[in-house]
Amino acid sequence: MYKFFIKRLFFLLPPERAHYLAMGMLRVFCSVAPLQKLLLFLFFKQENKCLEQSLLGLKFKNPVGLAAGFDKDAHYIDGISALGFSFIELGTVTPKPQSGNEMPRLFRLPKSLALINRMGFNNKGVENMVAQLKKKRTDTSVIIGGNIGKNKITPNDSATDDYLFCFDALFNHVDYFTVNISSPNTPNLRALQEKEPLNDLLLQIQNRNNSYKKPKPILLKIAPDLTNAALDDIIEVVQQNKLNGIVATNTTISREGLMESENEISTIGAGGLSGAPLKNRATEVIRYIRNKIPNPDFVIIGVGGINNSVDAIEKLEAGANLLQIYTGFVYEGPTIAKKINSGLLDYFLKKKQNV
Repeated sequence: MYKFFIKRLFFLLPPERAHYLAMGMLRVFCSVAPLQKLLLFLFFKQENKCLEQSLLGLKFKNPVGLAAGFDKDAHYIDGISALGFSFIELGTVTPKPQSGNEMPRLFRLPKSLALINRMGFNNKGVENMVAQLKKKRTDTSVIIGGNIGKNKITPNDSATDDYLFCFDALFNHVDYFTVNISSPNTPNLRALQEKEPLNDLLLQIQNRNNSYKKPKPILLKIAPDLTNAALDDIIEVVQQNKLNGIVATNTTISREGLMESENEISTIGAGGLSGAPLKNRATEVIRYIRNKIPNPDFVIIGVGGINNSVDAIEKLEAGANLLQIYTGFVYEGPTIAKKINSGLLDYFLKKKQNV
């Protein structure tokens, strides 16, 4: 029904408008608790002990989560949790509200099952997110991650202050943190991936984390466009600062593998590419990191080009522990978590039988 009717209607609208309309409708529907439970039970629930994952000191009902960028301000937690995702990563959030880049800034590439965005960390600020989290009704089994960044106007030599501000504000309201230094849409942000500034940033965040009685898991979100030498530096810094994991990967500035014409792509212009064309590179990065860090307690969240259970299994076999969906949600619809988990359940059961 989604692909043949609902999707076609939403694709008549500009992408960003369609996103807010769809999420707004879901929010209204799930504001009535019985309807939320009915929605989950009838259409989106896929639970089995074989799907459960105990990682980061947390219990995930299944390996499938929603990536940062879909719910930037924690407005849709109750609705998204009804769609079968075991965890939701909110943000990216910054200390101060910011409007992001000028519209249009989100573009569909349907032939390639891809999106290009140059949103620019548009969000209402961390204080608004905290207020929303205090109001959330959803059950505590849904794990909440806080994806934190810096404001556009903050120079890189002051970026740590922004990250620490968001970290402190969200500490009592999220289950884990992701430090985002890899978006291509905030000027010079990716420079923070270089060894020295990254080490300084993560050292100070981890010191702040350890000042709390019960520190929270911290992961780093990285770009897919890094060389192996740069990945080696990041892995060294991450291990040195005892981070719990890596989110691999963010969007890419590459335009390889697109089915659209060069004219269509050049007309869209700058932005991060997500979706199917990113799949292979994201998997390569996951495999590279896992080969360097074979410890299964070091968590890799695989992101990039996951549209079905085959894609999901590919990420897991490359070394990911958990998965996040973004563009696949747009193209496959709200049943994507259930469909992927159904395929993963078969995969896990077969593995269990072969042991």
